[in-house]
Amino acid sequence: MDSRGKILTVVAENQPENVRLPDISVFETTAGGSLEKFSTVLASVGGRVFYVSNFAEIARLILEWHGEELRIVSPIKELTEFHEINLRYTTYLRELANVEVAIIKACFGVAENGAVWITENEMQHRILPFICQHLAVIIDAGAIVPTMHEAYELISKTIYGFGTFIAGPSKTADIEQSLVIGAHGPRSMTVFVMNNVTG
Repeated sequence: MDSRGKILTVVAENQPENVRLPDISVFETTAGGSLEKFSTVLASVGGRVFYVSNFAEIARLILEWHGEELRIVSPIKELTEFHEINLRYTTYLRELANVEVAIIKACFGVAENGAVWITENEMQHRILPFICQHLAVIIDAGAIVPTMHEAYELISKTIYGFGTFIAGPSKTADIEQSLVIGAHGPRSMTVFVMNNVTG
């Protein structure tokens, strides 16, 4: 047997024993996500939550807050008044440069950190939730999970090209603890909680 064969034989004979994976059931919970906790945590990181009953109410509030003169865009089929451009096929990014308000749906929210999970299917253009001045997100009242452990379990069962967790508006602080809102993204984030969000 040559040297190579001897080495491979020794390696094959000296394999470590199989070790059982650790029990991570400590992270499992039967409790549902708390809307109250989600709202409280999101408010603590600079966001706000409104409970609404339909898309018309969302459109009315957005126009009331921001006015008709500002640029408001949304890929949501129920919000046709904000379908200024086809976001899915936008390749000329300057078209999005002056977006004041973006309204998108989220797949679900996470109670422990006030984050929402959004994929390219919802935003249609991955730059949209970051280039706007104000981000509005619509989420189903029943789509709140308690912790990030459940969140990662959910997203592991889906197929997506790009996805992100977003919690509140853009925030940055320097060593002197001077907090700046909106330096690298939206200056505000509003989550609309609604029953039976479809599509």
